[in-house]
Amino acid sequence: MTPTRLALALATTTLLLVTAGPARADEGPSVPPGTEASASAPVEPDPNDPDLKLPDGATLAQAKVLDIKSVVEDQSGDERREDTNADVKFALQAEVLFGKDSARLSAESRARVAGIAEEIRAQNATRIRVFGFTDDLGSSAHGDVLSKRRADAVQQILVQELDDADITYEVRGYGEQYPIADNATEAGRKKNRRVEVSFPRSEG
Repeated sequence: MTPTRLALALATTTLLLVTAGPARADEGPSVPPGTEASASAPVEPDPNDPDLKLPDGATLAQAKVLDIKSVVEDQSGDERREDTNADVKFALQAEVLFGKDSARLSAESRARVAGIAEEIRAQNATRIRVFGFTDDLGSSAHGDVLSKRRADAVQQILVQELDDADITYEVRGYGEQYPIADNATEAGRKKNRRVEVSFPRSEG
């Protein structure tokens, strides 16, 4: 190879080594197309636009405060808590409370129910709903009976823990009614097999 060709080859190799480097992704957050920030002012509504006016004789509805719901679910999905302005609801998956096709509470599951009793006491609640639910496997009649037995078992622990004759309980077994997830998957059926305990929030 001639000195000229050798120098050209070395220069080309050096250029490739300098310009080539590891590929890197943009570290900043991406912005979906069409959502970029704009410096222009938003469109001003036309107060005389007929589409923005109420028809003759019409009036606006009374203003009201919408209920705000907060939902917290533990990482395993075994327990979920829903808080609204009026109520508190705990939903416990049946697997963490009972054995398969059973309504007998284990010592660990009794402790979970006792924790709910502490919240009931803190809210000074005197009306408690305990509802049982199943998935849609098996007969509907069997699900109705099993869900009621499980609700009864949870209610009995609450009665023992709270020991308050002024508290009234509404206990029902709804079986496969009112699913909260898709019964077509095992993950969905697991969510549907549950016992819910709900009670009013204190006004204080």
